[in-house]
Amino acid sequence: MSNKDEQVDPHNQQFKRKEINMIKSSYKSYDELPLMLSVKILADVLGVSISSAYELTREEGFPAVHVGKRIVIPKDKFKQWLEENTNGGM
Repeated sequence: MSNKDEQVDPHNQQFKRKEINMIKSSYKSYDELPLMLSVKILADVLGVSISSAYELTREEGFPAVHVGKRIVIPKDKFKQWLEENTNGGM
């Protein structure tokens, strides 16, 4: 299946393409990650929006640490959580 969906504009009956953009991570391996992940880095690593990453940090059992108004995720705890909640993680 293509990553583009064709849609008909009901006003002029012309076909338009709607792009589905997946966020690509700039990190290629676990070793490249910093010791503490910010929510922005978490979103980048998972290929999701920042709002989805913030939502994940509010999930029970997710290893988010609140430092003042900042939320950080320890790299080793994130890897452990990923392995426990997926089929092997990264």
